[in-house]
Amino acid sequence: MALRDRLIAAAGLVRGAAEETVRAGDYAARTFGSPAGLRGLAVEWAWLAAHLAVYPAGAIREQLVEAGDGYRTDTLPPGRRSLVVTDLETAGTPVLLVHGIMDNRSVFTVFRRALRRRGFGTVHAVNYSLFTGDVRTAAHELRSHVERLRERTGAERVHVVGHSLGGVIARYFVQRLGGAHVVDTLVTLGSPHAGTYSAYLLPTPLAAQLRPGSDLLAELAEPAPGCPTRFLVVWSRMDQLIVPQRNARLDHPDLHVEQLEMRDVGHLSLPIDPRSVHWVVSALARSDHRRHPFRRGQVGGSGPSVTHREQSPPAS
Repeated sequence: MALRDRLIAAAGLVRGAAEETVRAGDYAARTFGSPAGLRGLAVEWAWLAAHLAVYPAGAIREQLVEAGDGYRTDTLPPGRRSLVVTDLETAGTPVLLVHGIMDNRSVFTVFRRALRRRGFGTVHAVNYSLFTGDVRTAAHELRSHVERLRERTGAERVHVVGHSLGGVIARYFVQRLGGAHVVDTLVTLGSPHAGTYSAYLLPTPLAAQLRPGSDLLAELAEPAPGCPTRFLVVWSRMDQLIVPQRNARLDHPDLHVEQLEMRDVGHLSLPIDPRSVHWVVSALARSDHRRHPFRRGQVGGSGPSVTHREQSPPAS
């Protein structure tokens, strides 16, 4: 009986996954066939070619370099001078960039330039091993990177931006390893917060952790009361790696989440799309969120997740 029940349960899971994949495929066909979808595909392929060209350079470990003098504004470039004058705390908050699976820091070539133009003095990208087989282990490694960055800069808190798997690793660090006390804002770009059926294509322990219903995702779904970290989530209805695409949303009753919903951006292009970059950089450059009810010394519960849908590209 027990074996039969397990077989029935397994068959149900397979049937559900197949139905979900068919629905996602039908949606993808309608999305990719639209004019906006075709433009998105063209951008995705163009960025893939450019990314492959800069990939070897991104494999080299980056040295931490702080830009400018935080106490004298006359030596700073105009972008950083403006942010320092208007919000010294924000300008001094380091930003740590974490790439996705089988990638490296080169995926943030455009994104980091936008952050530095906006005035962030320390923007540092890290590489973790291409052979990483466990999200928890990678999260412990990320904790070491964060502590070194805080020690070098003297900052109490940092921002973390994670693309794809990098967002899941960073989220585990925040929710399960005490990172909420040192991560001011966590940005995720196309991260499978609820898993992805495409992970079934890879028979590896890491892929198993990214499948819907995995033990790791169940752990992340557990209560996280009083978490002070703000979450900025960017997801796309044209994401070809997150299946179904809505699984890149982050819905958790204890977390303070703002979400940007895109419609015509591929998975790899999320860190270069001008709308997503503009939204994230603008959100990081404002400090008014520090008054939200999760901050220490304040009381209150979590508010509803705020969703922003894509808008026209910014003029600048």
